[in-house]
Amino acid sequence: MSVITVPQDFDEEDLYVDIERIFGQALLLKCEGFNFAGSIKLKAAAEMVASAERDGSLTADSVLVESSSGNLGVALSMIAASKGYRFVCVTDSRCNLATRLMMEALGGEVHLVAGQEANGGFLGARLDHVRRLCASDDRYVWLSQYSNPANWKAHYRTTAPEIARSFPRLDVLFVGAGTTGTLMGCARYFRAWHRPVRIVAVDTVGSMAFGGDPGRRMIPGLGMSMRPPLLDDSYVDEVVRVEEADTIRACRRLARSGFLFGGSTGTVVSGAVGWLTRHERQGLTSVAIAPDLGERYLDTVYQDNWVQDLYGADPLDTAYPAQHHAHSPL
Repeated sequence: MSVITVPQDFDEEDLYVDIERIFGQALLLKCEGFNFAGSIKLKAAAEMVASAERDGSLTADSVLVESSSGNLGVALSMIAASKGYRFVCVTDSRCNLATRLMMEALGGEVHLVAGQEANGGFLGARLDHVRRLCASDDRYVWLSQYSNPANWKAHYRTTAPEIARSFPRLDVLFVGAGTTGTLMGCARYFRAWHRPVRIVAVDTVGSMAFGGDPGRRMIPGLGMSMRPPLLDDSYVDEVVRVEEADTIRACRRLARSGFLFGGSTGTVVSGAVGWLTRHERQGLTSVAIAPDLGERYLDTVYQDNWVQDLYGADPLDTAYPAQHHAHSPL
């Protein structure tokens, strides 16, 4: 029996889903959505808040503020509620309605940025809004998930050792790339491990995290409209880019087998299955990190009209063959 007094004290860290029967490739998903925040972002949120408390930048009268497409905002709303802080999340129209309502239910204040800044897309507009808030009142404390080292240190301290304990013969690790906190924490940990582990970053087509041309991205979570300040690509062996239509297809195929995962997880799964299909090596121990669950995507990824309006009918066919995603070694 587990008894807790604050929500961040519960986080299932040792649950894996074997999806070989669904996709035909030996791949285990580390499920990070079974906590009260519903995603892996709980780890980064807890570490960044604790770090700010330790260095004295976060005090009782502070107002936490962060730019988030959703999951980190929920995690910070939850932690702020449990600790008695005010919290303001700056997001944009891609943030799922369920996510916005959840932040507000937890006592968070949601600022929805409507326009896109000329060069930085939605992210640039969100960051501009955060900077204006901070300039208006010195009580605002911006944790800055994009540049805060506590983001990657959270995963160096927790996520990577959890995987290492369960899989001492790990060969390949697939990690989605957003802020790259999870990616960099895990990659740094396994660089110093007792055996080489191939680190494959999974990004979404249209993201500029690893270079390339910007494009439309409608599913929140992974991808960036700039190079992430936390990223050191010398720790990354390969990058796989996934079309959003394939993200949707992977999510829906998982759901047809009873596993309702979120958009970030669908992207990682699609990229990982594509990589394993291309390489066709037997006996690999392969793990992918599943950042989130699917309830918050019921009105987008799992809503037929939304999908058809943006991507056509193809993603609705879960038997549609996975694309050979663009990939590049680093």
